Amino acid sequence: MNIAVEHIAIPAQNPVALKNWYEHVLGAREVFNNGQMPPTCLIALGAVWFEIYQADSLLAERGNNKLQGFRHIALRVPSLDAAKSELESRGVKFTEEVRLAAGGGKVLFFADGEGNLLHLVERPADSPLLK
Repeated sequence: MNIAVEHIAIPAQNPVALKNWYEHVLGAREVFNNGQMPPTCLIALGAVWFEIYQADSLLAERGNNKLQGFRHIALRVPSLDAAKSELESRGVKFTEEVRLAAGGGKVLFFADGEGNLLHLVERPADSPLLK
C-alpha cells in the first residue's frame, strides 16, 4: 500500500481571514477555492496542503498543546533565528522562548491568525532525522 498525506484540515471561525493570514504571513498559495461564501479552499505551504473551511463551533482550548488529538504543525526552517525575525516583521508574536527539539535541534512555538499552534523547527545538518 502506498499512502501519503494529502492535506490537513483547519476548520476556521473566519476562513477568508485565516487563508489570508497563511498567504501573507507564511507565503502559502491558494490551489483551490470552491467560490462559495464562506469558502472551502486548499492552500499549499511547500509540499503540504491545508484545507480551510467554516467551523461549526469554536474550540476554546485549541492553543493547549497537551490536549488529546492533533495539536500543532511543525514548520522546518534552515535557520530558526532568521525565520523568527522574518515572521516578527510580518506581525507574528512569539510568547515562548526557543527550546530544544525532540530528536535534536531547536523549536519555537507561535499561533496562526486564529490561535492554532504552529512551531518552527531547525534541525542540525548532520541530524539522523534528515537522512
